[in-house]
Formats: sequence, structure tokens, C-alpha cells
Amino acid sequence: MHPALLIQPDSRFIHDIMVSGGEDLKKCMQCGTCSAICSLAPEDGAFPRKQMLEAQWGLKDRLVGDPAIWLCHNCGDCTTYCPRGARPGDVFNALRQQAIEHFAFPGFLGRLVGSSMALPILLLLPALIFWAIARLSPASGMTQELEFASVFPIPVLEALFFALSGLVLVIFWIGLVRFIKALRDSGSGSIGVSSLAAALVEIMAHKRFSECTGKKSRRTGHLLTLWGFAGLAVTGTVVGIGSMAGILRTPLALTSPWKILANLSAVAILVGCLVLLVDRIQDPVRRAATTYFDWFFLLTLTGVVVTGIVSEVLRLGRVDQIMFGVYFVHLVLVFSLFLYAPYSKFAHIAYRTVAMAAARGGAGRNGLAGRRQAAADGVIRQ
Repeated sequence: MHPALLIQPDSRFIHDIMVSGGEDLKKCMQCGTCSAICSLAPEDGAFPRKQMLEAQWGLKDRLVGDPAIWLCHNCGDCTTYCPRGARPGDVFNALRQQAIEHFAFPGFLGRLVGSSMALPILLLLPALIFWAIARLSPASGMTQELEFASVFPIPVLEALFFALSGLVLVIFWIGLVRFIKALRDSGSGSIGVSSLAAALVEIMAHKRFSECTGKKSRRTGHLLTLWGFAGLAVTGTVVGIGSMAGILRTPLALTSPWKILANLSAVAILVGCLVLLVDRIQDPVRRAATTYFDWFFLLTLTGVVVTGIVSEVLRLGRVDQIMFGVYFVHLVLVFSLFLYAPYSKFAHIAYRTVAMAAARGGAGRNGLAGRRQAAADGVIRQ
């Protein structure tokens, strides 16, 4: 006989899941089709069936600390074959959003980024910052040089974005520390250097995407976006440090290796984002299931790349009438992409890496957490 398990449903959590894209959660009848069809489901676990049941019960504490919700890549296989249309993949997407909001610091920003009503407020802050920089810049109005620095001084921008990056890293760290504690409380195992390295390698290759039988184009889109962003991050860091140290001067020549890497990375991201956008638009099921939380990150990233490319083309074409306006929008979007990264779908890469590492080291569950897990698994099998 399994030990007694006290269930304390969180009705608010159930509501939040359903309004975040998992509105068909209650249709699940625990038939197990999703677990049978999922190519990523472990042989010894009722995934994603167990998490669907826990979501129906509103077991928030168990779910936000369960690495399994991050092992799902929402390929759509389970949704396609679900006889009741419960859309487990979309429920998992909603669970990941709730987990990000739960661990976010400060919490109110997590809720704001997840709300479409707050978008004007989120964009207003960076807009005011760059408006002030342009107005207060000693070089303001010196557009005859046709350099972005004529209105937005490079030292000011570099200092601002390096400070922003530091702030974002601290916020990410706080959220991940909270997440790791929840993982440990759930008995998911420890996170070692080897398991973390293995998880990173797996993510960089998007190996799990290739195991899904759903649309293979999604793997291509994600890979291009990931590696393109990595290329821009490296370029931005090197050029930023180089310009602050007086070693490099922007704008870089088109033949500069760093400029070539930046342009190739931007094109990779643009192609990747277009692949993902077309996939969502063409697939009526995926389009209907896509939430504001999904669109916010994807459209912001697409906007960053498009405005960046257009700004460079306008500068090279010496179209100064609109160049600075487009570059202003570019800066606002870049700032928003970074500042809200810990609260948007951008955070997936951090939480998923940690979760995959914990899943690799979680074979040896023990103690109270292990007994609770065994009891829950027993309830599901019955």
C-alpha cells in the first residue's frame, strides 16, 4: 500500500495555466496516449501523463520544481494524437511560463512581461532612456558624419549595455538559484559539472528536436536562431570591450572579421525567426495555440535583427533622414530583449539547461521527496 498523499489543489494555478495557453487541460482523461507517442518520454516514467494529472490537480509546488516540464520541446506529437484534444504540449508550454514567473525576480516584472496590456509600459522605459541620451548628447545634431555615434555616443551606449548585461545576469542567477532549490526539494537530484556540460552540448546541437517526429523545420529554425544569437553576443562583447579600450573604432569596415561574423549571425537569426514564424502561421493548430508570451520574444528578436540590418543599409546608403529613427527603434528593442530576457521565452535556454542537467543526475531519488514521488506515480498507475 502506498503511503497517504495529501493533495492541496491550487485553483489559482489551474486558472493561470488555462489562460496561458493550456485552456484544454481539463479535457485530459489520463488515457496515456501522450506518454506512448512521445519519443522523449523516459521508459520508467509516466511523462507527460503524470504532469498533466498534476496540472489538473493544481499541484504548483510539484510542477515548478519538476525538470520534466523542460524536457518537452513542444514538437506537437502528443497534441496530434491526443483523442480528446487536450494539447499536452501547449499545457507544458503554459507550465514553463508559470515556472518562469514563479522564480522571477522581481516577481512583478515576470507578470508584466507575460501580459499584453503591459507592453506599452515595457517599451516606454527604454524609449525614454534613449530619447534622453539623444537629447543630452554633446554631439547631438552632428548627422553630417553619418555615424550612429553622432546622436548616440558609443561610450554611453557601451557603458549602458554592459551595466544592463550585468543586471540581467544577476536577475538570472537569482531565478536559477530558486529553481535549483525547488529541484532539490522535489528530489530531482544534484547538478554536477559533467551533467551540466552534457546538457549544454545537447542543447547546442538541439539533439532532442531531432528525436521528435513533428515538423523538422522547427529544429532548423531554433538552431539558426541560437547560433546566430551566440555569434552576435560574441561580436558585441568583443567590439564593445575593444571600443571602450580604444583598440577598435566603430563603425567597423565591412571587411572586418567581426563585421562579417555579425552580419552572418544577423542573417542566421533572421532566417531562423522567419522559419519559426512561417511554421506558426501555416499550421492552424500551432497558430491557435501560440500565446502572447510566445509572440513577445519571437517578434522582439525579429524586430531587433530587421531594424539592425535596415539601419546598416541606410547608413551605407547615406539615407540620414530616417537612419537615426530606425536605429532608435533598434536600440529600444535590443534593450527590451535583454532587460526582459529573464522573464520571457528567452529564459528557456537557462532553465532548460539546468533542468536537463538535474534530470541526468536525478536517478537516485531518496528521502521524503522520493517517497512523495513514488506515491504520486502509484496514484497515476491506479
